[in-house]
Amino acid sequence: MMHADTLARDKVEAAGQGPLLDVQGLSVAFGPEGRAVYAVNDVSFQLAEGESLAIVGESGSGKSVTMQTLMGLIRKPPGRVTSGRALFRGRDLLAMPDSELRQIRGRDIAMIFQDPMSSLNPVLTIGLQLTEALREHQGLSEREAERQALDMLDLVGIANAAQRMQAFPHQFSGGQLQRIGIAMALVCKPSILIADEPTTALDVTIQAQIVELVARLQKELGMAIIWISHDLSLVAGFVERVAVMYAGSIVETAPVERLFAAPTHPYTIGLLNSIPSLTAANTRLVPIKGAPPNVTLAPTFCAFASRCDHAVARCREAKPVLEPVVSGHAAACWRWRELQGFPRAPGSVMATAQASGAAPNEPLLTVSGLKVHFPIRRGVLRRQVGAVRAVDGVSFEVLRGETLALVGESGCGKSTTGRAVLGLERPSEGEILFEGRDYAEATAERLKERRRDMQMVFQNPFGSLNPRMTVGRIIGEGLRAQKIGTRASREARVSDLLALVGLREAMRDRYPFELSGGQRQRVGIARALAGSPKFIIADEPISALDVSIQAQIVNLLDDLKARLGLTYLFIGHDLSMIRYLSDRVAVMYLGRIVETGTTASVFGTPLHPYTRALLSAIPVPDPKAGGTRRRIVLGGGVPDPSKPPSGCHFHPRCPRASKICAQVAPEPRDFGSSASGQHLVTCHHAGEV
Repeated sequence: MMHADTLARDKVEAAGQGPLLDVQGLSVAFGPEGRAVYAVNDVSFQLAEGESLAIVGESGSGKSVTMQTLMGLIRKPPGRVTSGRALFRGRDLLAMPDSELRQIRGRDIAMIFQDPMSSLNPVLTIGLQLTEALREHQGLSEREAERQALDMLDLVGIANAAQRMQAFPHQFSGGQLQRIGIAMALVCKPSILIADEPTTALDVTIQAQIVELVARLQKELGMAIIWISHDLSLVAGFVERVAVMYAGSIVETAPVERLFAAPTHPYTIGLLNSIPSLTAANTRLVPIKGAPPNVTLAPTFCAFASRCDHAVARCREAKPVLEPVVSGHAAACWRWRELQGFPRAPGSVMATAQASGAAPNEPLLTVSGLKVHFPIRRGVLRRQVGAVRAVDGVSFEVLRGETLALVGESGCGKSTTGRAVLGLERPSEGEILFEGRDYAEATAERLKERRRDMQMVFQNPFGSLNPRMTVGRIIGEGLRAQKIGTRASREARVSDLLALVGLREAMRDRYPFELSGGQRQRVGIARALAGSPKFIIADEPISALDVSIQAQIVNLLDDLKARLGLTYLFIGHDLSMIRYLSDRVAVMYLGRIVETGTTASVFGTPLHPYTRALLSAIPVPDPKAGGTRRRIVLGGGVPDPSKPPSGCHFHPRCPRASKICAQVAPEPRDFGSSASGQHLVTCHHAGEV
């Protein structure tokens, strides 16, 4: 334990002072003795003045519980601190009475939460919530508190701050709400800012804005930051030190460049292998096998042993402690000396049509001029006063046997397009041809017939499964609805599907709440495959999962495509993952497709300014790349689809916009070659450097 306590010592001693925060042997459990959940186990770390520390790991690793304990948010049953100290400037946060801790919380230590909407009071204006902390902690008058709150809103980039002070949380976008959350955390200029997954629910472009904003404010205000994340690539570019947590314990900690250059613990290596790369071509991701462990077992052994390829008998008998690898770098692994310098696993070649060079066939799905407008009605008579133009003239083809990725920010119309193709939304205009037959205005009976051939995998693996049904009934539901086979054949089909998606037969009788996120998504995939469809719409199927579980699902989808001859429309906003799955990419913005081409051409030579911004905003898992990589940070968010901008919808946010962009909507132009196929770009300045 002494080794872990000395990891930040060099920096602290160089500053000639003690650590700002010194956590020693912290353990937290939930539930009664004998049936406890061991959420945090003997965690120790230090934080110096002005330092940035990232705590990373999969969901359930104990990251958030550790920080909530330091904030005094876990003090009553069922949660309890079983051991440890947390010294803030020499005073133990865990031993303070609530009245004293309230003076520190918000003033000296502040927190940005993962979901900004749930952390804000929906019935109070933003102004009241911002000024509350100033009046409480600094005793300011209402007028002075409002002035400082306005200054902070300006600092975090909220336009028309004076006017927006009177608005309520529901009147802001997700990115704006997160900026307001940052403003609330920083309004008293704390010494420590804890950022708990503040960008997880945001698009990659908004994520880039938030990361740059927090990094800039840290320098301006001189505060220390603890950034909690499950994504190592996100924190690579702006933190100084990283602590990797697994099953409630810190298993490795090092300066960020050292951790990426020479990871030592098998779990850290597994996390790094799971991160997608924009430069990889036709390779598979390397996921961590299995799932996170059962934390109801007392931590008396290495929790990672069941998922580790290098585990020996000792790993299952005794828990390793953090010990130094080199100065400032420590790992908790019995075999770290033997594994030092062990090569990271290379990706294997994908067995897909794209990888083998096999050409897809004729179009399976053709969408032409698709529009989906939702009427806005007001007044007693519910007269239509406008429309939300969710999809505003979209055309594309999906060839038999290929994967077309439909990408863009939230609110651009991707999911609505997918739902319209499946018949879950009625088109306002346009054609939807599946195997040459138009289903745009199909009857309910014809749509039911088509759904044997077309199925959907939904974004939320928990919300899309019936909590009252077992896994077996969920998977077999489509077979019963379509009256496929006998009862015995349906039972056999469920068993086959469980094996196909990598689930044990014993899972058949479990309920969704008894499964992990990755297992739930496998159930959703099995349900979609039950009727042997030809076409699958995958609507953000990995966005709610940890990066290590994402890798498993991406590889599974690719395997199923090769094995069953499936065709995919893959909807998502994470271009780094899409790079591994797609044959072609269609980039969508505010109801329109702005660029379409092969994956190689769109990623290798992006021609639309929006596509370039999306690609530049993707976090790169390389701390050294931060200073050389040019990131294009788009201002603002996606405009209101009920009042889209004139001309090119992207022109208000475009760094290359000119007069014609605001007046005339561009037509698609083909910049492809005969070898690479079509590369359509809808932009007046396409390809201009």
